[in-house]
Amino acid sequence: MKMVKTFLKPKRFEFVKKTLEDKGFICMTVTDVRGRGEQKGISLEYRGGKMTVDILPKIKVEIVVKDKDVNAVIAIITESAWIGKIGDGKIFVIPVEQSIRIRTGESDV
Repeated sequence: MKMVKTFLKPKRFEFVKKTLEDKGFICMTVTDVRGRGEQKGISLEYRGGKMTVDILPKIKVEIVVKDKDVNAVIAIITESAWIGKIGDGKIFVIPVEQSIRIRTGESDV
């Protein structure tokens, strides 16, 4: 199993979520986070003055999938999150050694 962890622009999240659901990937953990990558923030004009916001809002989506589904999930996220600009997001794939369902004690479900 693998955990696919991605960081997205908030405005793309609903489209990514809907696309994943349509393809059968409905289980996910979603967290509002803030951070920055290569873009190092953005400059805004506020009340006639310029200000730099270097920590931006993002959405973190974590999905645990079978090894055979990793490439499909990556393709879905990449296609549905893409805008074509710096800050589109990042995807990380992390090995998951074991999962246990608390209610039943089943392993690797």
